[in-house]
Amino acid sequence: MMAETDWIVIPARYDSSRLPGKPLAEIDGRPMIHWVYERAMAAGSEHVVIATDDERIQEAAAEIGARAVLTSEGHESGTDRLAEVIDHLELPDETVVVNLQGDEPLMPPVLLAQVANLLRAKPDAAMATLMVPITEREEFLSPDAVKVVANGRAEAMYFSRAPIPFHRDGLPEAREAGIFGFRHLGLYAYRAGFLRRFVQTSSPEIERLEKLEQLRALSMGETIAIAIAEVTPAPGVDTAADLERVRALMAEEAVD
Repeated sequence: MMAETDWIVIPARYDSSRLPGKPLAEIDGRPMIHWVYERAMAAGSEHVVIATDDERIQEAAAEIGARAVLTSEGHESGTDRLAEVIDHLELPDETVVVNLQGDEPLMPPVLLAQVANLLRAKPDAAMATLMVPITEREEFLSPDAVKVVANGRAEAMYFSRAPIPFHRDGLPEAREAGIFGFRHLGLYAYRAGFLRRFVQTSSPEIERLEKLEQLRALSMGETIAIAIAEVTPAPGVDTAADLERVRALMAEEAVD
């Protein structure tokens, strides 16, 4: 369970390039944002807010009594949208804020609590995130799977779309060799004060090259706490094919 002071903010942008109107896409007769909100509520937080740039999403939130804040349409990322919301809510700098993307209707609530508790347990960290083992060679080599290397203090050292760590003696062909590396999950907990500093900091070149925001935090000299996720979540929704996959998985859950 999450602490009473922790917040979950769900960035939900309407104009997705690959799937326009994504937060309102229907899953089992209901818009996706309803399912995401319910996952957040199940994590035990008393404070869940949807941050959106579109009144249609705000109206969908109102249908289930969810709080939604209408934010600027000009934000380049969900993190920028998150920062606007924490200022709107006037959250104290030490408040722990979990960023749950609005396209994660199958996110296990236990992971939302895990990442919040991880940050709270590490007071020198500005943010926290999770990772899962990579056991398939193809996933390790794919630039779509963001890899992470951590140190012995459970802190992230680097994130990359490249296969890290590099296997100097050659990459095995099969999983008998064990774990190739770790895939980063795009689930974060932040301290509100750090978010305020983060969005005021220019993107370093390494962030622009890798297209990974978390590298900005590392370049700022901040500590990112990281742990292996208690469970491996199902994929989120980026494309129409992903949406069909999630619909099928949720249909299976309903039958079970």
